[in-house]
Amino acid sequence: MLSLDDNRWGNLTGGYKTRFDPRPLLTRLATGQETASVWHGLWDELHHQGDVGDASYAAVPQLVSIHRERDVVDWNTYGIVAIIELARTEPKNPPVPKWLEKDYFSAIQELAKSGASEIMRTEEPEAVRSILSVIAIAKGLRTHGKFLVEYSEDELLNMDSSG
Repeated sequence: MLSLDDNRWGNLTGGYKTRFDPRPLLTRLATGQETASVWHGLWDELHHQGDVGDASYAAVPQLVSIHRERDVVDWNTYGIVAIIELARTEPKNPPVPKWLEKDYFSAIQELAKSGASEIMRTEEPEAVRSILSVIAIAKGLRTHGKFLVEYSEDELLNMDSSG
């Protein structure tokens, strides 16, 4: 995992394809400070209209580590990791840097394992869908993961009835 002290953070790009250093937001998230505004900033900067960058990928292991330490079922962690991973394979997005590959893909697997136990601790539909999305993605069911994270139950029912 890229240490928060590593200078490479300053040269990474986010979802807007411009430099973005998520360390201040990650630090605030780890301490539980203003989590709603922190999540807003992370969602805004790490993913933009299907675009992600190397800062997005580097944030994933940090987000999973923070999630583990906080021990709170938070749909945001699952949702943002799923969205970043789904965007990774889009042609317009860069590949995961070689120096980050192992930590990035291991973090997704770790989050899926956490989700397998955490799913029974929540009743929140957004959390359940996000957790199931990461599990599906980790097991190679990317299309299922995409539908789980991007569409609510009502939206899926509307699709089914309009066809």
